[in-house]
Amino acid sequence: MGGGVGQTVAVPLDPADLGAPSASPPPAAEPPRAAAAPPGGDAEDAAAPEADEPDDDPAVARKVEEQSAELEELRALEDAVISGAHEKPSPSMELRAAARRLGLGNPLRHHLLDALDELDEAARDASAGPPELPLVTDLSSFDVGAVKDGYDIPVEMQPLVADYIHFFQGAGRIWFRRWMSRSTRYIPVMTPILESTGVPRDLVYLAMIESGFSAQAYSWAHASGPWQFINGTGKMFGLRNDFWVDERRDPVKSTTAAARYLKDLYGEMGHWYLAWASYNGGRGKVRRAIEKRGTDDWWELADGKGLANETKHYVPKLIACALVAKHPRAFGFSDDEFDFLPKLEFDVVDVPAPTDLEVLARAAGATVEELSELNPELKRWCTPPMPEGKAYRLRVPPGRAPLFAANYPKLAPAERLAFKVHRVKRGDTLSGIAATYASAPEAIMQMNRLRNSRALRVSTELIIPVPSARAAKDGRADSALDRQVARARRSGFAAARPEEEVPAGAGNKAVATGPIKTEVVNGKTRITYGVQNGDSLWVIGQRFNCSVDDLKKWNGMTRHARRLQVGTVLSVWPGDAPAAPVQNVGGTLVAPKAQVVAAVAAPASGNTNSKKTHLLVAGDSLWSVAQQYGLSVADLKKWNGIGDHHALRPGQTLVLAAPQR
Repeated sequence: MGGGVGQTVAVPLDPADLGAPSASPPPAAEPPRAAAAPPGGDAEDAAAPEADEPDDDPAVARKVEEQSAELEELRALEDAVISGAHEKPSPSMELRAAARRLGLGNPLRHHLLDALDELDEAARDASAGPPELPLVTDLSSFDVGAVKDGYDIPVEMQPLVADYIHFFQGAGRIWFRRWMSRSTRYIPVMTPILESTGVPRDLVYLAMIESGFSAQAYSWAHASGPWQFINGTGKMFGLRNDFWVDERRDPVKSTTAAARYLKDLYGEMGHWYLAWASYNGGRGKVRRAIEKRGTDDWWELADGKGLANETKHYVPKLIACALVAKHPRAFGFSDDEFDFLPKLEFDVVDVPAPTDLEVLARAAGATVEELSELNPELKRWCTPPMPEGKAYRLRVPPGRAPLFAANYPKLAPAERLAFKVHRVKRGDTLSGIAATYASAPEAIMQMNRLRNSRALRVSTELIIPVPSARAAKDGRADSALDRQVARARRSGFAAARPEEEVPAGAGNKAVATGPIKTEVVNGKTRITYGVQNGDSLWVIGQRFNCSVDDLKKWNGMTRHARRLQVGTVLSVWPGDAPAAPVQNVGGTLVAPKAQVVAAVAAPASGNTNSKKTHLLVAGDSLWSVAQQYGLSVADLKKWNGIGDHHALRPGQTLVLAAPQR
């Protein structure tokens, strides 16, 4: 792992040279994380793992979302087709039955119908050109022995294997095409790693059914990467997952870990079918099923109770995938259905200090997109800090290492990044933290995925981008920090005014709910909205003419987020819609659709006060006064004509009610 900047690594090499999972602990500048779930085999006995740190780069976050949606959509469709049908005379009949079960309003219905059309067309063209294996038109008479010797994993025909072949030919055809198209990028890199670990090369098809060879795939169970490791299992096999990187997404490191894990499972279970089932459902459940049924014959175990349907289907799905992937033409696919990707190739260079990917891309004569594609483990827009004496191993396009080696040493120190770690204390505000470290609120928000300045939590740790030591000493602007601020603003991060911030630990009990503030950002209206009783993401979306997915994206929420708390502050970008009548809900004026008005909160319980004015004293802020009287900051500013927080001064009198008309 040593070597100077610009060291070239050819691909493929020994797995250790390709980039084995990290054995060393993560660097000190890592926010604390919740305890990981136990490894896959025993995960069913533990609490569900928490969601991972979201990606900092919006482009990468979008890719994660798209590839995760692809995975979930396929699994939902698979469930509808495979689990709901016992006899399928033909793939076409299977598709029509599945479409009827989904109903007219289901968004997956059109995929079924598209797949049906493509299946019929493929059947008409299947005889074009002699396949390597005769065209298989009747699976019931297909002799798997004719191809068995071409595999180093056990393959055999069973009813569910035939069902999954039908599925890949029909309802799942669109997805299988994508899998095959990606396979040429990853199989040439993964199979040598599997072989060198002492496991079958054809285990690569397990990654195919897990993720479709998607490095960014992320499941509802918080499994990530091409081999879909949950966090606990990944850590057990050396995969680092922290604030900076998620090595589960790295196709080389995760393959090394998967090979070791599968080898352990095979050694314990004694048969590859049982090892695969354990990889999916947990070795504990498979072991208990064996003990309960008194047999270790997989097909007998799969025919009874004790295992989830997904686990029962896992083995036949993998066999079917391996059969079709090696003989696509024999199973009705034509070559022009696939858009094969080039093989994954790269050079490896050493980056000794955290550096912006934009700067690294320029040094390598590459684009940021190319670096992100080659380094999918990166969760931020920069390389991570490393322990002293160690460098981050960055992949660059093949042949670019010499150029990088020549350019990187020429980078000014200001082009590199510096960070501090800050533990949030009660009373902290984002603007105050930024001022302490000569940083910027927007840069802190983007680095830590804080969608608004009210998201601070006591005792959590923040990574603070700070100016370089030389820039701080000279009292001049820092170009690296300026780039971070500009990127954050382009991505929609905007800091609140200091007087509108809620100190950490203060809670939201007296903060007004409903629309709190309206502002225009880059020509678009943004509303700061406080969640109130009875709200849900759907209700808020209806009120402001936007989708639930948009609300989640704007506020850094996970795809599966459901629960909202009263007082939670959301950023909303309302869609175009005609004005709707204003309603009074719980003392707050709100609009059922996109119309926005200033919130007028009812006095907080126990805070009723007949005073009409308040005399400011040292230490007062608009927020603290609003808390005291159960008002909103927006109302105080409006009633008192305050446009700038610096106008506040001790001895000033604030009006606490709307002027009488």
